[in-house]
Amino acid sequence: MPTGKSWLQQSVQFFWLICAVAVLFIEPICLSAATIEENISAIQQIDQKAKNGEQATAALQNLQQNASAGDLLPLLNAFQEANPLAANYLRNAVETAASRLKKEGQTLPQEELHAFVVDINHNPTARKIAFDLLTGINESYREELITGMLNDPSPELRREAVALAISEAKDLHEAKSEEAKPAFEKALSGAVDSDQVQEIITPLEELGVTVNLQEHFGFLCRWHLIGPFDNSGLIGFDVAYPPEKQVDLEASYEGKEGAVSWQELATEEDYGILDISEDLGPYKGAVMYATTEFVSPEKQTVEFRMGTPNAWKLWINGKLMFSHEEYQRGMKLDQYRIPVELQAGKNQILLKLLQNEQEEDWAQRYQFQFRVSDLVGSAVHAEK
Repeated sequence: MPTGKSWLQQSVQFFWLICAVAVLFIEPICLSAATIEENISAIQQIDQKAKNGEQATAALQNLQQNASAGDLLPLLNAFQEANPLAANYLRNAVETAASRLKKEGQTLPQEELHAFVVDINHNPTARKIAFDLLTGINESYREELITGMLNDPSPELRREAVALAISEAKDLHEAKSEEAKPAFEKALSGAVDSDQVQEIITPLEELGVTVNLQEHFGFLCRWHLIGPFDNSGLIGFDVAYPPEKQVDLEASYEGKEGAVSWQELATEEDYGILDISEDLGPYKGAVMYATTEFVSPEKQTVEFRMGTPNAWKLWINGKLMFSHEEYQRGMKLDQYRIPVELQAGKNQILLKLLQNEQEEDWAQRYQFQFRVSDLVGSAVHAEK
């Protein structure tokens, strides 16, 4: 008879020792398709208020620790159906898993990542993550890919392409090459960010080219306005004054300070800012309405991008699209972005802009800017 540990106990221990050694030499495999799908599904089910957050966090940790190189593409594809919070979870999963895999000496799928990046039908954020992974493997991919992304639907990739085009144009400009002007104009054709546009137009002006910023960004600069109506005590936000019921440019109504009628105003300010205080009056405790038409050549999805320090509501073709009751917040380009489905032909835009009664110097701004763009930020122009 064996002494000490039983023969069975020794056999079991030997079995587990063999398994442990084998794990060291077996190439890691992907999570099973079902497990990948289950983890992705758990992450996609988290909502913007973090409902289902516990399940999503557990799935994220599983992916961080266990996802292999073959699981990266399914994770990137999952961005297509992910809300912004879920997309953050997916980004964390991909980047953490990829970092771990590289430390373990595993090879990331270069060909698959390359194909993913160049396919513009994939989610823009996911494509940028794939691009970063790819260039992290081999930096030579950067210039190869970025050169063709001047009008890419991914804002981040487009910005990098514009930066490269600006750099090349500056080199030509310093060399006093005749190719500098078309090089800067090419860079401008893809630029949607204000800082890059400014970086381009300065040398273009030196070369005798005047850039129409209103046209470049797609600002709507001609409006009809009416008011003021009453917003004393901030009552006006929920009051439907006559222009909300019908836009009739021939009509006049009783306003806060007497009869009011529609007035046509246009702005020549480079960034399309229409200043109510300067052009109509420094109204306080007031409601103004502004309307214009946008003729679309076809049915299309665009973004209305506006900036204002005032409270506001927005209608398109009589449908309330968005409202924001906050005063003196500050104003910047593309402060608000509202996805809108335009119908083919005429589209009526109506803005309600409200000013409060604060008397401080910093609380006197009563203005707005409004532009129409695609989802990346390139101008969408009305049919003339």
